[in-house]
Amino acid sequence: MNKILMKGNEAVAEAAIQAGLKFYAGYPITPQNEIPEYLSKKLPEAGGVFIQAESEIAAINMIYGASACGVRVMTSSSSPGISLKQEAISYLAGAELPAVIVNMMRGGPGLGNISGSQADYFQAVKGGGHGDYRLLVYAPFSVQEMWDYTILAFEKADEWRNPVMILGDGVIAQMMEPVVQRFPELKTFDKSSWALTGAKGRPSRFIRTLFMGEGELEKHNWKLQEKYQQWKEKEVRYETYFIEDAEVVIVAFGSAARISISAIKRLRREGIKIGLLRPITLFPFPEEPIRQLAQEIEKFIVVEFNAGQMVEDVRLAVNGMAEVYLYGRPGGSIVTAEDIYEAIVRDTATEKQVGLGLCLRSKIK
Repeated sequence: MNKILMKGNEAVAEAAIQAGLKFYAGYPITPQNEIPEYLSKKLPEAGGVFIQAESEIAAINMIYGASACGVRVMTSSSSPGISLKQEAISYLAGAELPAVIVNMMRGGPGLGNISGSQADYFQAVKGGGHGDYRLLVYAPFSVQEMWDYTILAFEKADEWRNPVMILGDGVIAQMMEPVVQRFPELKTFDKSSWALTGAKGRPSRFIRTLFMGEGELEKHNWKLQEKYQQWKEKEVRYETYFIEDAEVVIVAFGSAARISISAIKRLRREGIKIGLLRPITLFPFPEEPIRQLAQEIEKFIVVEFNAGQMVEDVRLAVNGMAEVYLYGRPGGSIVTAEDIYEAIVRDTATEKQVGLGLCLRSKIK
């Protein structure tokens, strides 16, 4: 195994190639531009096709077409670019087509800025387009995990015939860390029953999301919902840190979790028994582990770089068994471990302005 210094975006791009990516279509937007830049050179060398489309909408529809032909596909963008792709993402989910979609979140709403944010949580986990669909959503918190979960995303997309999202942000996209380049044996999945590979020697087939027969769409939707329920039983991923003796547990994902760990280490040195639960899959969300903790823990603090989104899922999991507080910082500014440390040691039941950002320390009732 090779160990090399890589930027988060580069790790995603190279891992995608190693996972068997054969078709990429995208459109430039900061802070994910190194992904298409890297793939524009390396993917053709690996026998794949790279296209810089004329728009995000064009790119995601190219992904739909290439996936329908049975090859491994990926697109990437950042926040407003992902918003433009939402209609076709719904089509991909409805047609049960595998694809990997990378969102390196930036500040918003609107154009916002190019710094890191986690304000696309709702869009990613609740189905940002129309209809009752879901994506399998991974939230890496290191460059190493960018590599590992990109490879896993391709496998899971094929296994479940569903789009899978890598939800990163401008912090992890741009940071550089040593990465162990693992080159796993690629899993193969039989696509012969549905892929559009030409009808020579077999009846023709087509892929659709339009179901006009009586009860046909409802039947299809129940099939999709059953798949999502299986994810909740088989695909939940999370990690815990310092929770064995914890009296307070932080729940945070991605870069917020990474920064929170530094604050937690300082707080524990000062005698505060605090731990962390880090969701790795944002959907399916680790509801049951949080519910189990809530039977022993009196207080949860949700740390996220938005005005409060994941906190709603934590509140649902806790279901009134413990207090839930929020430290939210709307995206677009750099949050430090010192910020989180100071927020935790202050009164969590007030709301006040902190620096240039709004720090929400509100008890969720």
